[in-house]
Amino acid sequence: MSETLHSPPRNSLTERLDRLPFTRRHASLLAGSGVGWALDAFDVGLISFVIAQLSVTWKSDAAALSWVASAGFAGMAIGAAVGGLLADKLGRKQVFALTLLLYGAATGASALAGSVGVLLLLRFIVGLGLGAELPVASTLVSEFAPRRIRGRIVVLEAFWAVGWVGSALVGYLVIPGSPDGWRWALLIGVLPAVWAVFVRLRMPESVRFLESKGRHSEAEKVVRQFEASAGTASAAQDHRPVAAVGRAPVPASGLAAWQAPVRTRLMDLFAPDLRQRSALIWAVWFLVNFSYYGAFIWLPTLLVSAGFPLVKSFEYTLIITLAQLPGYAASASLVEKWGRRITLSTFLVGSAIAAAAFGFGAVNGSESQIIASGMLLSFFNLGAWGALYAVTPELYPTRLRGSGSGSAAGFGRLASIAAPLLVPPLLVLGGTLLLFIVFAIVFVFAACAAFALPELRGKPLTE
Repeated sequence: MSETLHSPPRNSLTERLDRLPFTRRHASLLAGSGVGWALDAFDVGLISFVIAQLSVTWKSDAAALSWVASAGFAGMAIGAAVGGLLADKLGRKQVFALTLLLYGAATGASALAGSVGVLLLLRFIVGLGLGAELPVASTLVSEFAPRRIRGRIVVLEAFWAVGWVGSALVGYLVIPGSPDGWRWALLIGVLPAVWAVFVRLRMPESVRFLESKGRHSEAEKVVRQFEASAGTASAAQDHRPVAAVGRAPVPASGLAAWQAPVRTRLMDLFAPDLRQRSALIWAVWFLVNFSYYGAFIWLPTLLVSAGFPLVKSFEYTLIITLAQLPGYAASASLVEKWGRRITLSTFLVGSAIAAAAFGFGAVNGSESQIIASGMLLSFFNLGAWGALYAVTPELYPTRLRGSGSGSAAGFGRLASIAAPLLVPPLLVLGGTLLLFIVFAIVFVFAACAAFALPELRGKPLTE
């Protein structure tokens, strides 16, 4: 049976979190999850440069190398769905740390691959960890962020642009140095395994998760830590939840009923009160994944195919990638001013225009147009990603938040599997222009679906 969407009682633990200012504890949580995101992005971005070099050093054709990227995304699809379910059962913190450890170790092992087949297997394992980590991280941060700045914090937590810029730097500085440059680059991916130890020891568990499992004393302890960090007088007071209407304390039996653990089922995401928003957010995830990964995984290789030397194509990719940083910054600001729906839709429309411009620039052979339109594509597309990760966890109640975010991301990964495989035949059919016109059309459909989502700016997370 579907859970009725409602807000927590006034002065509950979650309400106390919502009233806090941004504290050092929030900053620590943001850094802990954000660096994990950056390392994830580093891994995904790096494979685009690896593919470009392997096409030269291993003389592998585009069709074979497209499976290297798609194998990782296949793992991400499974990892996102399973990771979300585990986060709702075991906790956000544990799953977050374990997934970082898994994909960090597998990335390091990928550096030893001696054939495309071995690399495919290892990239699939990398994807399992990577796919599970991303929705879990955004869920954890959204459940701690104060209501009035929740969207901005979740966008800023997505340090994806920082990691992708890092991969572009390594791609430019390390990979062209030798035929085995891609191996050295992948070895840097072991860093997440080390980071996972720090994450496991320092990050708090979600208060909403702890309450949903009946672990109220642990939840109270976490809230008091955040209140102490804020320096509020309430940190030392005896907090007793009060009813949503009036000042009378909630009876223990009533509080237990409100917070009673409920069995999570994936089909609950399509209960009558959640069906429309689940269908819409799944559609947005699918369409954005298709165009983003179809374009950016192949970008260095497309530039090489256009006649640019390997080093020059990596340099252009680095310049284009730098535009992701202001895209995230703009999105972080606008999600609280315009709202999630308008911000996401606007950035997706901008992505469509930039994709079409890139396709025409590739046909004309204009370096300036390729760089300018590529930077606009980075700016708008990464801003859209930030808004997407902000809105997704807000759509679901606590017991389904991890599952809802993970299943949407997992469904989207199906498109990221298909997109790299479809790039070679689309190039044969109509060249770069057709390829990026297809991406532009997909972005337009994504914008339409995003615009139909409910606007949840400033509203409390439902329990």
